[in-house]
Amino acid sequence: MTYGQRTVKRFLMTGAAVAALTACEGFDPDVRDIGNGFDTSNSVINLPNRPRPDDRGVISYPTYQVAVARQDDTIRGIAIRLGLDANELAAYNGLEPDVILRRDEIVALPGRVAEPTQQIGGASAQGFDVAAVATTALDRAEASGGVTTTPLDPAPAATPAPAATAGAEPIRHQVVRGETAYSISRLYNVPVTAIAEWNGLDSAFTIRQGQFLLVPQGGSRPVAPVSAPGEGTQTPVPPSAATPLPDATPTAPVAQPAAPDLGTPAPAPAASDARMVQPVPGTIIREYAAGRNEGIDIGAPAGTDVKAADAGNVAAVTADTSGGSVVVIKHSDGLLTLYTHLDSLTIEKGDNVSRGQTIGKVRAGDPSFLHFEVRRGLQSVDPASYLP
Repeated sequence: MTYGQRTVKRFLMTGAAVAALTACEGFDPDVRDIGNGFDTSNSVINLPNRPRPDDRGVISYPTYQVAVARQDDTIRGIAIRLGLDANELAAYNGLEPDVILRRDEIVALPGRVAEPTQQIGGASAQGFDVAAVATTALDRAEASGGVTTTPLDPAPAATPAPAATAGAEPIRHQVVRGETAYSISRLYNVPVTAIAEWNGLDSAFTIRQGQFLLVPQGGSRPVAPVSAPGEGTQTPVPPSAATPLPDATPTAPVAQPAAPDLGTPAPAPAASDARMVQPVPGTIIREYAAGRNEGIDIGAPAGTDVKAADAGNVAAVTADTSGGSVVVIKHSDGLLTLYTHLDSLTIEKGDNVSRGQTIGKVRAGDPSFLHFEVRRGLQSVDPASYLP
């Protein structure tokens, strides 16, 4: 057999072997570590199970929190449930807000949300997110045709955070370009199946760039960064390319606008042909922004009368987690209005109210304000389109 024939034969045998390996379930084409750390069998020992999330779907660790997706959950659904900005949460996880997530998929939270606490008299000792409370009350009212057949219960008491499992806080790894679930499992010396179980990965162990993965402790943190397949070590930036220092020339101070005086409400608007009347006189201290603030916040002194924006039927009366009242009124053309940060209510569920009728008073706060929403079905609309 000539040298050329032997070379061809070796090439064909090598190709057949690679094809056979590729056909094996779970084969990783990135074989840089074969013979040096590819075996992760020892790391299976004493690996903890993923903790159970609380009733909001949140797992809390000392230095970060994650949400666990439910069936057919989306980033927007998680954001509404937790009172977060849907666009910010989506960007943080490298996703679009309305992409349907896999059940048990991990979603990293960009900031910390309130820890679950025991409730006292139906009110949490911590603060609450106005938009989340408002959305929940409206969703429940509309789910029964706009007028509830029974009073809405106060927000359910949050259960205490699940007990922490044995072992250290899991590593939170953000996927970079070129990484695979297999290379990450070798990086931390943890079986790929454990990473898949902790993060709700599919059977193909699919991951995406920018995704955050929880890596259960039992392996070890990498000592030094490992380059992605096909990439070399990054060349340090030379000093000459460093960003220059900012100009030290002093600039004139920028005048700051004066803060609104919430203690002096604006005069009541003159009569107009607007669809609704102003529920409370005052200054708008937080504008409508779909996905972030589903209504407007009107600054007004505590004790100011709150008016029904239009005639309708009181569809729901409930309380938020801080103990303030939430009122939902259904109007004749299918619109719903919602009012939070109230107390001293003068109406009850099922009452018919007239346009401009007093329904309660602005609750004390720092600052004190009324949160007001207008909805068509479950979709929020800008209240400015309906007010004078």
